[in-house]
Amino acid sequence: MFNVTAHGASIPALGFGVFRMSDAEVERIVPEALAVGFRHFDTAQIYANEATLGRALDKAGARRDDLFLTTKVWVDNYSIDRFAASVDESLEKLRVDQVDLLLIHWPGDKVPVARQIDMLNAVKAAGKAKHIGVSNQNTAQMRESVLRSTAPIVTNQVEMHPYLDQSKLLAAARQAGITLTAYYAMADGKVIGDPAIQAIAARYGKSPAQVVLRWLVQQGVIVLSKTANVARVAENFAIFDFALEAADMAALHALARPDGRIVNPDGLAPEWDR
Repeated sequence: MFNVTAHGASIPALGFGVFRMSDAEVERIVPEALAVGFRHFDTAQIYANEATLGRALDKAGARRDDLFLTTKVWVDNYSIDRFAASVDESLEKLRVDQVDLLLIHWPGDKVPVARQIDMLNAVKAAGKAKHIGVSNQNTAQMRESVLRSTAPIVTNQVEMHPYLDQSKLLAAARQAGITLTAYYAMADGKVIGDPAIQAIAARYGKSPAQVVLRWLVQQGVIVLSKTANVARVAENFAIFDFALEAADMAALHALARPDGRIVNPDGLAPEWDR
């Protein structure tokens, strides 16, 4: 495991996400994730499992200083009377006084990005988050957030996998000194059965999932893995003992296609970069 740094934040390059995981799955899988070496855990208010994650980490005896915890504020809480209160609720559920990283979850179409950033800065100033960032922003929104924020924006968490070209966003992030955090790395399972990715994986003696996770971290991107299968937890973590050759990195980039985006909810998603 290595860390990705951005504006003073040192973030484990590989995180464990609990999106769409039931309470039972979180309780079963989190101890396994800790056992193999995961220390970065990612949740969100809308996932409705912050409390279960906090309980599972506590029950497993995880030391707070060893963990990097990320959560996200849901769009319904983008108001002065709800934003800070919702973060307090998240902290209580996670059983911590402060999260390591707090993100605004989607830009949405109701509250201007500038107001979202102002509220995010307020909870950062109150000590409720060590670092702050954004999620699902396009290049223009990300740049606006960086300029507006009084505290450093350290990451933009976005959909990222071989079928979606995020090179423009990644270049803009690097220029701003921030990192991207990739979710949906498996493209909803599509990468597992892709013959091109299977062929690359066979050459390295790795699985397609391991190859894609490695492809992302090798670009300097933080990546969230997710599985409810105990057997897959250790496999997903085992990506730091090999490196992809330049030709294979390029071959994975070449899989991008115009219709590659999977996550695009109306009323939440911005106008994406082209």
